[in-house]
Amino acid sequence: MPITSRPGRLLRYLAAPALALGVIVALPGAGASPAAAAPALTPVSVTFGNSHGAKLAQGNLLAFNDFHGSIDPPTGSGAAVNGVPAGGSEYLTTAVKRLRAEAKGEHRLSTTVGAGDMVGASPLVSAAFHDEPTIEMLNVLGMEITSVGNHEFDEGTDELQRLQFGGCHPVDGCQDGDPFYGADFTYLAANVVTKRLNLPLLLPFNIRIVDGVPVGFVGMTLEGTPGIVNPAGITSVTFKDEIETANKYATLLRLLGVKSMVLLLHEGGAQSGTPQTVDSCTNFSGPVVDIVKGLRPEYGIVVSGHTHRFYSCKLPNSAGNDVVVTSAGTNGQIVTDIDYSLDKKTGKFAEITARNVVAENGVRNENGTYQTNPDGTFVRNPALVDPAAKQLADKYRAAVAPISNRIVGSITKDIVRDTGTNQESPLGDVIADAQLAWTQADGAQIAFMNPGGIRASLPFANSPGGEAPGQVTYGEAFTVQPFNNLVVTQTVTGAQLKDVLEQQFPGFAGQTTQRVLQVSGGFTYTYDTRLAAGSRVSNLALNGTPIDPAATYRLTTNDFLANGGDGFTNLTAGTNRTTAPGFDVDALVGYLGANAPVAPGPANRITRLG
Repeated sequence: MPITSRPGRLLRYLAAPALALGVIVALPGAGASPAAAAPALTPVSVTFGNSHGAKLAQGNLLAFNDFHGSIDPPTGSGAAVNGVPAGGSEYLTTAVKRLRAEAKGEHRLSTTVGAGDMVGASPLVSAAFHDEPTIEMLNVLGMEITSVGNHEFDEGTDELQRLQFGGCHPVDGCQDGDPFYGADFTYLAANVVTKRLNLPLLLPFNIRIVDGVPVGFVGMTLEGTPGIVNPAGITSVTFKDEIETANKYATLLRLLGVKSMVLLLHEGGAQSGTPQTVDSCTNFSGPVVDIVKGLRPEYGIVVSGHTHRFYSCKLPNSAGNDVVVTSAGTNGQIVTDIDYSLDKKTGKFAEITARNVVAENGVRNENGTYQTNPDGTFVRNPALVDPAAKQLADKYRAAVAPISNRIVGSITKDIVRDTGTNQESPLGDVIADAQLAWTQADGAQIAFMNPGGIRASLPFANSPGGEAPGQVTYGEAFTVQPFNNLVVTQTVTGAQLKDVLEQQFPGFAGQTTQRVLQVSGGFTYTYDTRLAAGSRVSNLALNGTPIDPAATYRLTTNDFLANGGDGFTNLTAGTNRTTAPGFDVDALVGYLGANAPVAPGPANRITRLG
């Protein structure tokens, strides 16, 4: 593999004493690009103890999470945040640089941080180059520290390390003709431990010095990452408990003299009910609540993610004191602007204030609404585009356009991923049918598709490349299935088939979450969630013939599922596995072309009784 890392990057990372301890003295951020003023928002604020009259150090964090390679602004139903068009790298960069300049003007030392899933499940403009464009874009933006998320492991631990340190891809090389130097920022992976050495895969923490006061940053992903990524890529590591890990490093940081700490955590929660503004915390719940409840009191800020929701909360820690807990949604649509002060004498947080700022990208009308194009999409505001980010984005847009705009098939109307009451979706049916057709040569009779792998609907009217309504481009197909999973077929018994379907529901064979698989045409079954675990699925049939528990069947899935992903460990019991050529998106593309125009079906393969 050609070495294209910047000289000394790896040596600096591994050998420099300060960096090996996670210590970096932060410098003030760069200037800002011109942009409109942010709308006034109501911040959440926490005051710690009595710091009246104390000498204070002033700091700032600019945080976001779940960027998912959003080089371009999101489209469709996710194009706006509470009605405000937002997101995309060029607009996020503008917002971050403007807020960084504001912090500098207030004599606050600003640090730009993330809470994981910067890459993975990315649009084609980034994914086609193994997310190198996203890493380079975050370098332009000025990212300094981020935790890993589950999607950082989509292509395995070796690829994550390549994104950190640089180098050409081991299979595809340096596709854009330029060297890839890796991330200028630091990925933290405190709870991802190598099995061989029992050490963190990447640095566990970082220390920033803010006007003489140290602030510790610990970063981690959710402990449940192995259940939602391809197990084949993470065989060399173990994922540890979030609370135990956070407190372990809090103890170590205390020994190093750090008394104020920030947790960058790829796990989160969600609001419910109304109102749900970007800065509210209405009826808040989720795993992050219990994690914060177990944290040592040195943690005053938790930047969270994973749930793709926005919120700004005060949650109690192990001492019953409030912790500021934030999330910035997804796709670079929001930046969390966190101001904090530190007591120079005690080294502890004195006050923390957080607000979520929308990275707006639209053109406003005089009445406050936003201009739209004839097809209903928002008009983008060129005044809010960062020039350096645009230059990089344009480079990769041009490189991927011939692939992305290629017409691969057509549809008769929108084929949506939304599910009915039986948890079956029209698009799920099409994908399962596509994978079944793709593996006919391997004797496939049935195909299953995991719902979490379907990332978008197929729109009838969308025409980013100028194609006619109903025509589907490769880019649109890739947006639906962006993971480049392999398509595998294996032999299972009828009894094993039922066990797999029983594992769709919590309480059976270690499953903790309900995930109803999408199934191919000709296969039908019934389920009732009111029944006991292990007896919820019945009436399994193939083309009207009941499934025989003792007979064998050829079952197709993606390799993520076949390797036990999403908790479907029963799928690892199959035998005689074969792998089809290409990826899962190729199966969808082939089906859309061979059966054009494809029409959505009635989604009646699964029957739910309760």
